[in-house]
Amino acid sequence: MHSILEFRHLKTLHALREAGNLLRAATLLNVTQSALSHQIKLLEDHHGTALFERKSTPIRFTPAGERLLQLADSVLPQIANAERDLARMAQGVAGQLRIAVECHTCFDWLMPAMDVFRQRWPEVELDIVSGFQADPVGLLYEHRADVAIVSEIDHAETVDYHPLFRFEIVALLAKEHPLSSRDYLVAQDFATDTLITYPVPDDMLDVVRQVLKPAGVDTAARRTTELTVAMLQLVASRRGIATLPVWAAQNYVNRDYVMQKRITKDGLTGKLYAACLPEMSGKSYLSDFVTTIRESSYLNLPSIELI
Repeated sequence: MHSILEFRHLKTLHALREAGNLLRAATLLNVTQSALSHQIKLLEDHHGTALFERKSTPIRFTPAGERLLQLADSVLPQIANAERDLARMAQGVAGQLRIAVECHTCFDWLMPAMDVFRQRWPEVELDIVSGFQADPVGLLYEHRADVAIVSEIDHAETVDYHPLFRFEIVALLAKEHPLSSRDYLVAQDFATDTLITYPVPDDMLDVVRQVLKPAGVDTAARRTTELTVAMLQLVASRRGIATLPVWAAQNYVNRDYVMQKRITKDGLTGKLYAACLPEMSGKSYLSDFVTTIRESSYLNLPSIELI
């Protein structure tokens, strides 16, 4: 019997199971949804059977699909392990990744990604540079960090930027706040209230940099806290407005502790990149670290988009 089964087919089915639908699986694999559908259709036509039930939510695989997933679960890890072994042979096994972050909420997705990476590269020493870093790229030049998680690309810097994902930043209000009936907030809505933020410079706050400053608006007052839970306690008690990524506020919004509002009609978007020195970009474990962050975050964080 002639087989058309390829490595990419197994990756497709694995991604489909992990992502839950064709669109998200296509995003995860960096292909179009139509290309993915065509690939699956060819496989189904060849074998004369469907691999999953259309319009099922969550996705349900047929016995044929489950059988191929069993194969994928067996083969894909072996291939990944072999590729990592080859990289170790070519580049050596020793390595470290000291990670500097400039965002307080990064730990929500960074820690799970690090856990996955440790299983793949146990010989690479992972560490987080202690504390919030106002200039994480500067630590790369000083060789005090190997990777910096940053929110903007600075073309004046001689570093490589590896895109991670974009995400929406929302405003958090008390349920009885005067602006609670609004569909979205605009810059002027912040002018008469206290803005509650992490203790970081204004140029590191997306709401200030992208919304308030261009509109020439300042807030009535500022208040800072290191802790997300303290920030939302202040919001709930009507001490001001906070802005956070959707994933950082989701649990509190779902529990009806605070309410979220879109910032501007089109929404306020933030982006994240992994920056490193050019010589680090050639390391296989760095490339796999970036891939792990992208995949883990896409599967676990609500409403992010890979870039």
